[in-house]
Amino acid sequence: MSYQPQPQTQPYAAQAGEPPLWAPYYGAPIGVAVKRFFKKYTVFTGRASRSEYWWWALIAAVVNFVLQLLTTILGATGATMAADGTAVPGPGAIIGFILWGIWGLATIIPSIALGVRRLHDANFSGWLLLLVLVPFLGALAILVFTLLPSNPAGQRFDVPGSV
Repeated sequence: MSYQPQPQTQPYAAQAGEPPLWAPYYGAPIGVAVKRFFKKYTVFTGRASRSEYWWWALIAAVVNFVLQLLTTILGATGATMAADGTAVPGPGAIIGFILWGIWGLATIIPSIALGVRRLHDANFSGWLLLLVLVPFLGALAILVFTLLPSNPAGQRFDVPGSV
């Protein structure tokens, strides 16, 4: 009699498709992560997987880079030099700053909510996100916390059916 290995079953999320909005989506693709970010705009309860968090961090970094580049290019047009030798950006930079301000205002609350949910997934209180107010070390601590794997005890933050 030869040994026949049993087929491996897929994890819950792979069998049932996308998990409900209140649950974290482990291994979320980039498009789904962005969609869930905006659908859970002000949801501070529940959890967010590492993929949900880091895909959004990548998108936000790319958009901020593009806005910085746009502001620099628009500001270079018509730039002048002040009497003391400092550069004065051109009037086009105002457009870049306005776009950057709109982007920042549109994403600040959902970004904080996503950070809280990510901390919940690692079984930490969302209040720890206030550590970013501590210069350098606070941001470093939050970086470490967001890199940690999911902790099953974080399920205490789940509110099934809440979203």
